[in-house]
Amino acid sequence: MGIGTLRTETADDPAGLRREQRGWYFYDWACSVYSTSVLTVFLGPYLTSVAEHAADAGGYVHPLGVPVRAGSFFAYAVSLSVIVAVVAMPLVGGRADRTGRKKPLLAAAAYTGAAATAGMFFLDGDRYLLGGILLVVANAAQSVAMMLYNSYLPQIAPPEQRDAVSSRGWAFGYAAGSLVLVANLVLYSAHDSFGLSETAAVRVCLASAGLWWGAFTLVPLRMLRDRHARVERATAPGPRQFAATVRDMRRHPLTLAFLLAYLVYNDGIQTVISQASVYGSEELGLGQSTLIGAVLLVQVLAVAGALAMGRLARTYGARRTILGSLVAWTLTLAAGYFLPAGAPVWFFVLAGGIGLVLGGSQALSRSLFSHLVPPGKEAEYFSAYEMSDRGMSWLGPLLFGLTYQLTGSYRSAIVSLVVFFVIGFALLARVPVRRAIGEAGNPVPERI
Repeated sequence: MGIGTLRTETADDPAGLRREQRGWYFYDWACSVYSTSVLTVFLGPYLTSVAEHAADAGGYVHPLGVPVRAGSFFAYAVSLSVIVAVVAMPLVGGRADRTGRKKPLLAAAAYTGAAATAGMFFLDGDRYLLGGILLVVANAAQSVAMMLYNSYLPQIAPPEQRDAVSSRGWAFGYAAGSLVLVANLVLYSAHDSFGLSETAAVRVCLASAGLWWGAFTLVPLRMLRDRHARVERATAPGPRQFAATVRDMRRHPLTLAFLLAYLVYNDGIQTVISQASVYGSEELGLGQSTLIGAVLLVQVLAVAGALAMGRLARTYGARRTILGSLVAWTLTLAAGYFLPAGAPVWFFVLAGGIGLVLGGSQALSRSLFSHLVPPGKEAEYFSAYEMSDRGMSWLGPLLFGLTYQLTGSYRSAIVSLVVFFVIGFALLARVPVRRAIGEAGNPVPERI
């Protein structure tokens, strides 16, 4: 068998691919609880309180001798984790494509993240620095693992199945996030009944996400398989590998055009997710229980939204369905501007609208990008995709903050994010997707 060929075995027949797809779904089921329970709900407030407990009289902590306001420590740790991930992803992606051994790398990244998350059980007292280190490790490992996980999609699903397979993966993830978040909220709300203090309950919630992540990762590691690399390349790993990836992507300008559109509208999506609670608490005067309930509603409806948009893509194509979702995002934000203060029902309606378009927007963007990746370079290109997803989403929060600073109104700040969906729509509408798929060397599906 030549180096440039792709090895095919019985796992590449329809039954084998379906088995791999089922295993692939379970990684989303495994890791999504980290994003939901740990990063979105519990860790930020808890780590901030630990840092404040350790702070000096001026409200500063001093990691490695650097004075940092306790209230900023969590944000800085998240930013550092993004930097680590952005450096690591193209290097790991290049190695995965060069060797064809994605599964051991996925296992290493997943269990590093799961172990760091489980270790958050020991985050008590004034151990803010331990919390920061565990957050950086877990968040960076999650990004690397997701890049490897996403890169399996072109290998386990034929072109005509990718929208549906990607949508089911997102649905599995949101379903798991909802299930674990409900259990965590029961434990947290009734911690006295379980004989736990409030801080102990939070630590159990954090650690349980790591245990869930590690346990269910066994399923994809058992059911997915490695393929031989299509091409053996001589490029050494490290910075030269990253530079080679960038040069190669420049040879596919239409793929880069899609990435640019995705970077813009995904920046808007991520900013809405991160700032909606600020809008709800500061502008609408809603309590913490209402905000957590809204997060849970988003998770539940994102399951239905991902599956429904996957079905729409069968009829209208992924590109057209994504464009429709960007229109829906725009209308949802415009409606959010007019929400009355102190009315949680209308905030839940807004959260419902976000949930219905959230999962589908992300799932179909992933499946559409999978068609634009040159064969044999899946992990490298998905490292750039994941960097767009996690490492480049800073313009939205900046615009949100600047708009509030200039106007003093969170309503103006939230509606300012419409610009990302309008520009993203315009950029995506200009991408000739069929030509882009052909130029990447992939078969063009009948409906895309």
